[in-house]
Amino acid sequence: MHLIETILFLLLAVVLSGWVARITRIALPLVQIALGAGVVMITGEAVDLRPDIFFLLFLPPLLFVEGESLLNDATGLTCMRIAVIAATTGAFSLTNAVGTFAWLAVAGVAIGIAVTLAIGLLKGWISRRWGEDVGGQILISLLMPFAAYLAAEAIHASGILAAVAAGVTMSFTERQGSAMAATRIRRAVVWDTVQFVANGLIFVILGEQMPSIMARAAEVIQTTQHKEIWWLAVYVFAIVAALATLRFVWVWTSLKFTLFRRRGKSAPPKVGWRLVAVMSLAGVRGAITLAGILTLPFVLGDGTPMPARNLAIFLAAGVIIVSLVLATVALPRLLKGIELPPEPSHLAEEDRSRIAAASAAMRAIENTQHAMAEGKNNPDLYAETAARLMEIYRHRIETRTHVEGDDVTLGRQADEVERHLRLAGLSAERAELVRLGRMHLVDEETTRKLIREVDLQELRYV
Repeated sequence: MHLIETILFLLLAVVLSGWVARITRIALPLVQIALGAGVVMITGEAVDLRPDIFFLLFLPPLLFVEGESLLNDATGLTCMRIAVIAATTGAFSLTNAVGTFAWLAVAGVAIGIAVTLAIGLLKGWISRRWGEDVGGQILISLLMPFAAYLAAEAIHASGILAAVAAGVTMSFTERQGSAMAATRIRRAVVWDTVQFVANGLIFVILGEQMPSIMARAAEVIQTTQHKEIWWLAVYVFAIVAALATLRFVWVWTSLKFTLFRRRGKSAPPKVGWRLVAVMSLAGVRGAITLAGILTLPFVLGDGTPMPARNLAIFLAAGVIIVSLVLATVALPRLLKGIELPPEPSHLAEEDRSRIAAASAAMRAIENTQHAMAEGKNNPDLYAETAARLMEIYRHRIETRTHVEGDDVTLGRQADEVERHLRLAGLSAERAELVRLGRMHLVDEETTRKLIREVDLQELRYV
């Protein structure tokens, strides 16, 4: 019961963290760490998961979110795992390390792709024969990263790279429209929740363990030549300074390289040191780093305790906390009065895509209408219905074709007016359906169905 109560308190802390962060304008991870410390003060117990369990529970769903953008993180975690194996066994060979990494990477990615394609083909075949169950499809997507991870680990490949590869593969196959729209919408909501909970739990668990980690790190530092506890702060700030410098240099170099590649196409924007500093500080989180460091094993291969494990966790946690505080304090000051370079406009690209999609829809409606009307005694009904639908797409094409100057602005304003009017209409629909349901003029199941239809239409305009 104590474990269940602790887990419920952790989930409650994750829920509260979002509200507290919005009210106080403090970085969300910092709030979660503080609430984690509050949980351990209330319950008197801290969650101390085994590294392999922590790896399995948190990393697959976190890495499955994001796809290509986390390949670097997954590769880094794989390299760290090789280093941990070398540290725990006491043996290291560069040739073996390269070979091990090649096997971990290639086999892991292959397993992730294979598992996703196999599951996709199986569920697609079942859906075509017996229909698609939305709840089951969502559950399959939740289990897929764990299936890829465990399958890769079973052959001693990289489970984290398998999870990333599975996410990228699923994203690619989903673009073919292999799932119903309702499934994709609901699944996206579920995955947003899972990722929010996983990210939050990592920092809340860190907050729970922070007092004991600090005490154990202090014990470790006393066994070194720097026996004073304040050396812990020196280590943390030195690492933060080194990382900040590395980020600054990397961002500056990347910007210069990007501008060099675009030379001659347009006037290069002015890039000052403040903008580089903003880009260096922005986006500091550390969830993957924290998840990786918490997976350090407790013991070496011979059964002796892992040396300086708590010190490593403390340093990683300290660097994340200081970086978040630094970003929270410095970013508002750096952004004050700064001139950001103009963002490239994607309106023209968006218009071309909408025109192409509308043209494809009109062709499909026309072909389908002819096929449906063939041999029927009322073909005019199909033709009139198709014409009414095609008029909507024809209007979309006309408002985005051959418009320049003021016409472009007028078209954008018309779209915005239409958006507000449609939202007002949908809101009135929902309110009326709720009123009918409360008065029992419509049964509950029908009310839910109709409100769901209104909600799905509203998603287009919010």
